[in-house]
Amino acid sequence: MQNHVKKLADIDTPAAIVSLQRMQQNIVRMQQRADALGVRFRPHVKTTKCANVVAAQLDAGATGITVSTLKEADQFFGHGVTDILYAVGMAPHRLAHALDLRQRGCALQILTDSVEGARAIAEFGREHGHAFEVLIEIDTDGHRSGIKPAEDVLIEVGRVLHQGGMRLAGVLTHAGSSYELNTPEALAALAEQERAGCVLAAQRLRDAGLPCPIVSVGSTPTALGAASLEGVTELRAGVYVFFDLVMRNVGVCSTDDIALSVLTTVIGHQADKGWAIVDAGWMAMSRDRGTANQQRDYGYGAVCTMDGVPIDGYLLSAANQEHGILSREGSADADIVARFPTGTRLRIMPNHACATGAQFPAYEALAANGTVQTWERFHGW
Repeated sequence: MQNHVKKLADIDTPAAIVSLQRMQQNIVRMQQRADALGVRFRPHVKTTKCANVVAAQLDAGATGITVSTLKEADQFFGHGVTDILYAVGMAPHRLAHALDLRQRGCALQILTDSVEGARAIAEFGREHGHAFEVLIEIDTDGHRSGIKPAEDVLIEVGRVLHQGGMRLAGVLTHAGSSYELNTPEALAALAEQERAGCVLAAQRLRDAGLPCPIVSVGSTPTALGAASLEGVTELRAGVYVFFDLVMRNVGVCSTDDIALSVLTTVIGHQADKGWAIVDAGWMAMSRDRGTANQQRDYGYGAVCTMDGVPIDGYLLSAANQEHGILSREGSADADIVARFPTGTRLRIMPNHACATGAQFPAYEALAANGTVQTWERFHGW
């Protein structure tokens, strides 16, 4: 009996479709970028949470991975990845989990941005006779968390860790405000601000007699916009592997680079309103409306044919839990029923690949020859 070869037509909807050809091109592009800049590349795997994708990133030359939850660390350590950076501030109640990973052979690095956090790590480490590897988070753009490069508290945190018997591994920053930009000049300027701030923080620690071997920077836009990473040892990026409409608006990819889409079926119409109703609502696309404040608003996603070709002028303009409303930009389409008959299959490009991917337990990985494999991904914390 022959095995059945799965095609898109065999898959129920909604489903998360990954174009393997586009994904691999994105992986190669970012790895070549890191290589050209002379730094190690440590991809952030929170976007995909998928062992198959991470294997492709490591095969392309990535050195270790970045995670945003300890569950991710558990999962990928279980798949044989040992070099893992947990790039979220370490809460004291998670130290036992981190210790367990390290004692089982995972080279887990953790993060803090406060004296209180550093003390908790040092005290727990001493109590258990273990030296954690710790990076200090640096705020180079006012986007989120971290210590500003010139703040006195940076040295205090470094001393608490170092004198407390921990391994002060380095400094880390993330220029998340890059998502708000949309010109090459602005991205290059922020990438330099990110680089210079993190390098300054590292030099201040070294000048204070403290070790700082790792200088880790990155976001997808600044990684692709940086002219130089002098003084940096490591680059991180995540959403680049799939890209999305927010990244298209930022200017670091085109719609032809977006590797993730949601397969959906037309299930009805409101002809007088020019609507086609599809079975991909916000439970499939997510509530992320990241393009709403950008120069081009894509609603809940851009509409494509089942083959992934964009259909200009049509958006998923609104979404309920299990219903999406597909309509034409500007004026209502009086021919919507004929254009998209009930049963028509379409694909919707997402605003934010991380958020849309998180709605699904698996990806349907679409090869160039049209065959499909199911790749599991995981949820939760």
